[in-house]
Amino acid sequence: MSDIRRTRLDSGLEIVTDPMETVETVSLGVWVDAGTRHEPAAINGVSHLLEHMAFKGTGRRSARDIAEEMDAVGGHLNAYTARDHTAYYAKVLKEDAPLALDIVADILQHSTLDPEELAREQAVVVQEISQAIDTPDDIIFDHFQATAYPDQPLGRPVLGTEELVRSMTRDTVLTYMRTHYSAPNMVLAAAGRIDHDRLVESAERAFSALPVARQTTTTLANYVGGDFREDRDIEQVNLLLGFEGVAYSDPDYYAASVLSTLLGGGMSSRLFQEVREKRGLVYSIYSFTSSYSDGGLFGVYAGSGEDEVAELIPVLCDEIVTVTEGVRDIEVDRARAQLKASILMGLESTTARCEQIARQMVIYGRPVSVDEVVSKILAVTADDVAAVARRLFAGTPTIAALGPLGKVESFEAIANRLKM
Repeated sequence: MSDIRRTRLDSGLEIVTDPMETVETVSLGVWVDAGTRHEPAAINGVSHLLEHMAFKGTGRRSARDIAEEMDAVGGHLNAYTARDHTAYYAKVLKEDAPLALDIVADILQHSTLDPEELAREQAVVVQEISQAIDTPDDIIFDHFQATAYPDQPLGRPVLGTEELVRSMTRDTVLTYMRTHYSAPNMVLAAAGRIDHDRLVESAERAFSALPVARQTTTTLANYVGGDFREDRDIEQVNLLLGFEGVAYSDPDYYAASVLSTLLGGGMSSRLFQEVREKRGLVYSIYSFTSSYSDGGLFGVYAGSGEDEVAELIPVLCDEIVTVTEGVRDIEVDRARAQLKASILMGLESTTARCEQIARQMVIYGRPVSVDEVVSKILAVTADDVAAVARRLFAGTPTIAALGPLGKVESFEAIANRLKM
């Protein structure tokens, strides 16, 4: 990580590179500091729709041209939308990096947003929404997010709704793009066999048409919590139990990561061993953290049978309360080792390293060395883990449940079980 270099163009575009001299590939892309949480309620889903439309043709390339040019060099081009950012990235052989840069720059500045293509892509996104609704262990996370952050951008679904997506016009998408896709709102990142100075020189030309005014505004996160239930005639109860988490800059960020790993992050975790291995109450159970610049979530997902859920909930609550009373050093050692290994293994992938430095720039405004991250993980103690558990689990819970809910306890009953 010591070889990471960064340059800020006069336009405000940040460029950051992580050279890897032993590989033959390059991953590069643009991370835009705009996502679902930056959308007005009336156009929820526009970030995701724009992500789709970016690949549907530019002034120089049709949608087919974009696909064929990447396939002709064996490259991969993709994108995704998150609640706090949108990313467009490619992976190619090192000699094809100029092509990848040119295509990414082209789709982010010169997309035609053809009305006929827009109509087709709206239909595609509506199918994606329908698929998510039909996938209980997927849509439950949207319900969880909406319950934790009600009536605010951070609680809205990334995909939007069918009604809103179908109502969007070319002007809607174009106005959003012109507002948010500006040079100061973007990071161009690359990892692999790449020359920083040459990339900067090329990017200065390739991204010359970007707007230079930063106009994005962010509504601050306001965690509320509460209860969501949908009784559905399916085989399994999909249950999410969570709490207000921590922001990226929070002093407890790394302790919360260790807590999540220790509680439900692997086969040796407390929840996996007690709930699945010992009692056989679930096939899938895990804990997770989601952090933002101004808040976050800590949650546990479990998929259980209609009868088993009656036993699952008391056991799950007991494990959450018990972890606040203290954890063993050996558990913390295992959790820290898992997190460290995950970080170091990611260094072997150009795509992972590209995304890592891009997100660090978006979140912290600087690259963060692996040594710094690992040292903070290794500094977490058993007392730190128990303390952050007491902090997080003392708050108002968020519960989301979908499936046959006849044996799922009330919100009040579950909340009482969690009292310390």
